[in-house]
Amino acid sequence: MTDQRTKIARQFIEAIPHSRDLGMALTSIGAGAATITMPYLEKLIGDPSTGVIHGGAVSALMDTCAGAAVMSHPEAGFATATLDLRIDYMRSAKPHHTVTAHAECYHMTRSVAFVRATATDGSSDTPVATASGAFTVERGA
Repeated sequence: MTDQRTKIARQFIEAIPHSRDLGMALTSIGAGAATITMPYLEKLIGDPSTGVIHGGAVSALMDTCAGAAVMSHPEAGFATATLDLRIDYMRSAKPHHTVTAHAECYHMTRSVAFVRATATDGSSDTPVATASGAFTVERGA
């Protein structure tokens, strides 16, 4: 992957207002893989009695990470969008832990990219969630 493609993908992901609001940080990207972290923030708590982060924040993290993996793939087009994303939640993220998503674009056709992702919080061998999805590959005219 060229440095220019990496730069464009990084700028795109870091410019998404929703990602910034959730505190997401792109920690690595390249050759069809990406890693993004999301810190534990009080505003992300879904259950005040337990302090557990809302599942929607984890979903957004995984979707964003998967899209970044597609954008960084050597055969990627100029843009992508989520067609389908299945997320399986294994357990709640442990309060006060950063959640890290890692995604890999493992297959790309002319118009669709296929991605797998995992979210972890470093407190267990069991992931917080896993995902698989399909994304558009926008190639232009």
